Amino acid sequence: MATRWSEREVPDQDGRTAVITGANSGLGFETARILARRNMVVVLACRDIGKADEARDRILAEAPTASVRTLGLDLCSQASVRRAAVRIMRDHARVDLLINNAGAVIRRREVTEDGFEKTLATNHLGAFAFTGQIMERLLNTPGSRVVTVSSVGHKRGVMNFDDLHFAHGYRFNHAYFQSKLANLLFTYELQRRLAAVGAPTIAVAAHPGNARTAFGADQLPIRIFTSPRLRLLTWWMLQDSTTAALSIVRAAVDPAATGGQYYGPDGRNEWTGHPVQVQSIPQSHDANAQQRLWELSEQMTGVSYPLGDRPTAPGAHHATAM
Repeated sequence: MATRWSEREVPDQDGRTAVITGANSGLGFETARILARRNMVVVLACRDIGKADEARDRILAEAPTASVRTLGLDLCSQASVRRAAVRIMRDHARVDLLINNAGAVIRRREVTEDGFEKTLATNHLGAFAFTGQIMERLLNTPGSRVVTVSSVGHKRGVMNFDDLHFAHGYRFNHAYFQSKLANLLFTYELQRRLAAVGAPTIAVAAHPGNARTAFGADQLPIRIFTSPRLRLLTWWMLQDSTTAALSIVRAAVDPAATGGQYYGPDGRNEWTGHPVQVQSIPQSHDANAQQRLWELSEQMTGVSYPLGDRPTAPGAHHATAM
């Protein structure tokens, strides 16, 4: 019987640097803690710099010799994304690992300062722009990876290209599932582009299953589902954040991982369990949708990746920004 992949399998990361978005709590924090304990320089890129500093101190209390830094990054703001990218480019000669972990679920439709629906802005557009603006550091680092965190909820996602920002008929669950499908379309398109130029960087995706974290705690359905009173009924559907983070960690450091792979829990419905390679829905592998989302993301954020142009897929849409 194969050994279940666990924190013990994480190789020593001495000399390597990771940037993790949304790392002050939950899955991002657990991922940062594990990597810092394996001697990786970890940058906690968070919207609230005070909470990032607190998270750094918690890690250092457990691992006093760890190297943990903090960075202000609000993915809802393209201006904040640019500032954070400039800091990374200035302060780090190499980036071995970027983990696009930060995410949000927004109950009522909100529009960011850039005119984007907030769920899409946080879960996809911010990550797209930040990745592109620090891509040179990744490309200059052999063995580097971009890991983007999706969700088992992507299976219910539909890309509404005619109304990506849900200007008509907003439903928070539809917006969230769309953004999680977008994470996979982005990962697979990025991997295709990296491979086309022979880059030393790979793109991998992961999802944590169902975790007991503060994520979505302000949303009534999630708050009820995860309440301590229901734990006797829902224990088999939810797992602690440390175990849930292992899918992300495996995607980030497993020497056997290859570009375009997707990791998630091995349990029923991929809700809980230890990390294994899993499959995303067929819609996530639609090359036309991948390229269309990429083109729209470039147009909306103004960010172009230093990878050259990929040939147009047969029948692909040349999308215009919505």
